[in-house]
Amino acid sequence: MDKLVARGGNILSGHIPVSGAKNAVLPIMTAAILAPGKYTISNVPNLRDTRTMSKLLEIIGGAVEMDSGTMQIDTSGVKNPEAPYELVKTMRASFYVLGPLLARFGEARVSLPGGCAWGPRPVDLHLKGMEALGAQVDLEGGYIIARADELVGTDFTLDISSVGATGNIMMAAVLAKGVTTIENAAREPEIGALGHFLNAMGADVRGIGSDVLEIHGVDELHSADYTVIPDRIEAGTYLVLGAMSGEDLEISPVNPKHMKAVIDKVRRAGADIRIEDNKLLVTRAAPIVADDITTAIFPGYPTDMQAQWMAFMATAEGSSVITEEIYHDRFTHVAELNRLGANISLEGNVAVVKGVDSLKGAPVMSTDIRASASLILAALIAEGRSDIQRIYHIDRGYEQIEKKLQGLGADIVRENA
Repeated sequence: MDKLVARGGNILSGHIPVSGAKNAVLPIMTAAILAPGKYTISNVPNLRDTRTMSKLLEIIGGAVEMDSGTMQIDTSGVKNPEAPYELVKTMRASFYVLGPLLARFGEARVSLPGGCAWGPRPVDLHLKGMEALGAQVDLEGGYIIARADELVGTDFTLDISSVGATGNIMMAAVLAKGVTTIENAAREPEIGALGHFLNAMGADVRGIGSDVLEIHGVDELHSADYTVIPDRIEAGTYLVLGAMSGEDLEISPVNPKHMKAVIDKVRRAGADIRIEDNKLLVTRAAPIVADDITTAIFPGYPTDMQAQWMAFMATAEGSSVITEEIYHDRFTHVAELNRLGANISLEGNVAVVKGVDSLKGAPVMSTDIRASASLILAALIAEGRSDIQRIYHIDRGYEQIEKKLQGLGADIVRENA
């Protein structure tokens, strides 16, 4: 199992490229199920998650080829409407196949992700949406079985503005009879990207970018080509890194409109940020000014940037309060950052970070994608050596991160543990 070995203290400069958005490309890949044909998807990141989704498409009869960021998908041979537990358990986004399989075949058999219990859980909203469209939904042997002779448009209000549920319901509704309205829909740019891709396939999705989506069902769709938007979370991670240890660090390509909440916060913490078209130029904050954040749905401060902000605040002047309102228990990185010398206390969904003069290198362990990113950021400003274990998490969401960081002058290498 690989690990990353980092020695902190280097000032980072130069250009760091931003890959396509993981959270945009995964539902786009599943949307290709809706219409048999050949698709070309550009700016696709080569990640564990995109490779897992490719395997899932192949299991159900599709063909996927990847070459230098361009993915060719052929869904002409898709005949098996089942997503097995072996893949769904490793990546919750696999559940995105539910809506497309149901819309194309009138049935879908999809494993519950991660062994979720029957009852209140995140996938409830997905299932309620399928039922509202006219599907019968049952649980058999740990699998969701959804069936419908015909899907019919409906008015549906999401109890929680869920990105996954919005995407799944939208994909099912594009081939439903009549009009579907989704209220309290997720407004994240990744959902917008999915809507634009569906429209390129011949769908009629209106209200993209708002919290009310109106989907006019069509009789059939066709294949289409698409270029994936830049990953705003990867770009935000590098923006925070530049604010910690950068000197005229250039981050591109980006869409600054997708990153406004993060850009505003990093500026408030003292970093110099310039926006030039599709790139950001950042110079470190000296000193780092402590500032509070509260995570929120888009366009608020993203939960996927909470851990990175905590690493940033670890050496700030003063104390900062971090309130997690999306996933209340998303704090597994606290103990690991404290191993590096941070002073972080946690009570419920609120963390208090008291800035320290410096961090010290130590062995630490990754627990999820964004926690991994926070440990890398902290290790790159810590004194001495840090060994970051279980980096298969970071490989799910960041493409060749150590090579990109090496290009800036970071002392970080991948080693076999």
